[in-house]
Amino acid sequence: MKKEIGFGAMTLALMAALPSMAAADVKVGFLGTLSGPSAAVGQDQLDGFKLALEQLSGKLGGAKAVLFAEDDQQKPEAAQSGLSKLVEREDVDVVVGLTFANVLMSLQPKIAATDVSFIGTVAGPSPTAGALCKPNLFITSWQSDMPAEAVGKYLNDKGIKRISTLTPNFVGGKDKIAGLKQFYKGEIVNELYTPLSQLDFSAELTQVSASKPEAVFMFYPGALAVGFVRQYKQAGLSDKFPLYSANSIEGGSADAMGDAAVGAIAGDTWTPGMTNPQSKQFVAAFKEKYKRSPSAYAAFSYDAAILLDAAVASLKGDVSDRKALSKAIKNAKFDSVRGDFRFGNNNYPVQSYHIFRIAKDADGAIAFEMVAPNVLKDYADPHAAKCTMS
Repeated sequence: MKKEIGFGAMTLALMAALPSMAAADVKVGFLGTLSGPSAAVGQDQLDGFKLALEQLSGKLGGAKAVLFAEDDQQKPEAAQSGLSKLVEREDVDVVVGLTFANVLMSLQPKIAATDVSFIGTVAGPSPTAGALCKPNLFITSWQSDMPAEAVGKYLNDKGIKRISTLTPNFVGGKDKIAGLKQFYKGEIVNELYTPLSQLDFSAELTQVSASKPEAVFMFYPGALAVGFVRQYKQAGLSDKFPLYSANSIEGGSADAMGDAAVGAIAGDTWTPGMTNPQSKQFVAAFKEKYKRSPSAYAAFSYDAAILLDAAVASLKGDVSDRKALSKAIKNAKFDSVRGDFRFGNNNYPVQSYHIFRIAKDADGAIAFEMVAPNVLKDYADPHAAKCTMS
């Protein structure tokens, strides 16, 4: 289903106040998961991007912009249909979003068949960072392994010898465990995979409890993460086995977890605990507009819009040459919420990763305390060596 998104507010009235879509200089298509149990992830992506557009007065590089949205429903077939609408019917200049790794993988032939630029702000499946890298596909988040690599290194540095792992059984989840193993050299006593639709983890938690690991690592997106963390606390496991995570305890999900998340450890390149000026103003603006905390998915999408603004500005607002737009995206300089940021040869970020502890601030709200900065500093994903682009 298609949505036309206004910039100052989610109203078509504001959209009508802009010049006609045919006259717009830049057409942006958003393709992401906006329904189902993980809809919060896609909504964060869309809201982060829209916030940046609002701050840019509805323009990219000085050119008027129009934003279309398609819900991929977390289904490859729906994503392919939505992408066809955006590229063929709406004739968009760039596609942003791309929520789930398995969905992004299903779109590879369509991405390869066009010169339209794609900026993914969540999914980072390892093949697209390596042999399937493309000059028109950019990722502003991370390759899916990377946050878990930081957690794995931190676990190793702390001397933790035995852990259990839990994640959904899909490409992104498997990438997380592969990333963890890059640095973690202890024993994984349970390596558990669950369906993406599973909401009850009692059987798995019973299995973990019986194995008595020193710690537990988990990755679950959106509502799955909320359910898991609450059930972990209710089962009495948070006091026995410290919980480590990547890309699960964040934003509105962390707010919904409340006390159940306190004490858990998270690894990422960005959380609301970052203190650079760009991050602080983004967090404040997001909370004011949407009345919830931003996730990394919202932050990476906000960055995508700021990046795109710089790229279009370097072309003086003319995006008619789509190969030139991809080149401009690759070379654009912008102020990231993460601080230092650049694309590697595979169009994935080279950036630093940190460890955060979930706590509460003076007002009793969920907060992220950085406990180990730069666990991986200026780090490029290991799959880049398989990418033949320079």
